[in-house]
Order: sequence, then C-alpha cells, then structure tokens
Amino acid sequence: MNNLNLKNIAENFIDTFIKAGKLAKEISHRGVKITIKADKSPVTDGDLAVDELLKKKIINLTSNIPIISEESVNFSVIKKDKTFWLIDPIDGTKEYIKKKDEYTLNAALIINLEPAIGIVYAPAKNRLFFSYGKGFAFEINNGKKIVLNCNKKNKKEIIGLENSGTTPIEVLDLYRKYKVSKTIKMSSSLKFCILASGEADIYAANARAFEWDIAAGHVVLEHAGGSVTTHDEKKILYGKNGYKNLPIIAKRSQNLGE
Repeated sequence: MNNLNLKNIAENFIDTFIKAGKLAKEISHRGVKITIKADKSPVTDGDLAVDELLKKKIINLTSNIPIISEESVNFSVIKKDKTFWLIDPIDGTKEYIKKKDEYTLNAALIINLEPAIGIVYAPAKNRLFFSYGKGFAFEINNGKKIVLNCNKKNKKEIIGLENSGTTPIEVLDLYRKYKVSKTIKMSSSLKFCILASGEADIYAANARAFEWDIAAGHVVLEHAGGSVTTHDEKKILYGKNGYKNLPIIAKRSQNLGE
C-alpha cells in the first residue's frame, strides 16, 4: 500500500464527488424517498444513489482496497483490515430530508488505521474540501482552489461549533476551558472543514455516531494544520470495534486565540 499515489487518487475522485453532489441536489429537488433502517435512522434514495457512485469510483481507483460504507456495513462481520475506505454518502441525512444546506458527501482512505485522504463535499453550499498529506489540504469554492491552513479569520472571538440538540455538560466544560466566547450549531462533517478554513476554532463531542461520520473531515483538518484527538488528547485510530467513535475534540490550533 506504500506505493499508492495519494495525490492522484484524491484529485481523480473530485469529479465523481461533484457529479454525486449534483445528483443528490436533483433528488432533493424532486423529493426524496425515505426508508427507515434497522437502527431506526432514515436513509433516502439520495444516500443510496451517492453511495453507488462513490463506491464505483473507488473500485476504479483502488480495486484491491475494501470499502466500509454506512449504507452497506455488516456489523456482524469483524473486519481486521488496516487499510480501507470509509464512506458516508450523505452525512446529515435528516438535514438533507429537510432541504437544509449543511449535509455533506464523505470519503476517507484509511492506511494503517490512520486517515490519509479525505474528501468532504457540501453540494448545497458549493464547497468541496480535500486533502492527501500534511500541507496539502484544499477547498474548491465556485471553481477556485484555495489552500487550507487553519489561519484564524475572526480575531475577536473564540468560536466553538456544536451539534444540533442539547450540548453535553462535558463539552460545555471543555469550551469554558478553552475560553470559547461564541458557539454556533452546525450539522455534519462540515464542522471540521470550517475549522480548517479558519472560520471557527474548536469542536468537541461526546462519543457518538460512527467513524465514517468524522474520518474525511478529520484528515482535512489535520492536513490543514489542526488536530483531532480524544478529550484527553490521545490519537484517534480507525477500524475500532463496531466503527464507534470516541469522544473527540477538534481544534484549529493549539492556541485558539491566534
């Protein structure tokens, strides 16, 4: 796996993401068809259509690497692969159903249990983020390629991002510790990319969701110069039992005021 050309893989995936995002928007516009999965969460025909496109392209790019997708994962089969793809075709399905604009399309290549490539696309916002190495994190916004470097945009406030719903006391305590002066509710993996672009400073969450929800955003932020760790600042590896997430803290910088 060491001979993989990560730059070529990432860049050759972008057109498929744009195509998949266009399809997701078209399905949303005409009205999605909703099915309830075994875990009681919704899945739409948009999720499934995007999933099919992304998996087809991955097989074309890296036919020998397994794919773990939210929409087809088999939790009863224990995987021991250290290199694999994680896909969340639409992160923020509930927002997608409501025709809100923060849902994202996600794919991450995990190598030796660490994220190596990340692509996150918010089609309703026309913002695509991707990375393939330290210092090689980018945003494509309306056709313009921008280097992501976590440089702070709002010098007056320390901005924390929160999931929708009630914020856990553990997260509130962390935000007090880091002197967060303003919080913004935000859905999906877009939060990691907003940190990478310097538009916010910190995002924390208790253990929730699954690895495919965070892997692509994690690597974009890390390659842009930020960090994603557990609450006690331990490294996050992927391929855990059941693909469950640990409590995480994502930071734009070690010094959030600068």
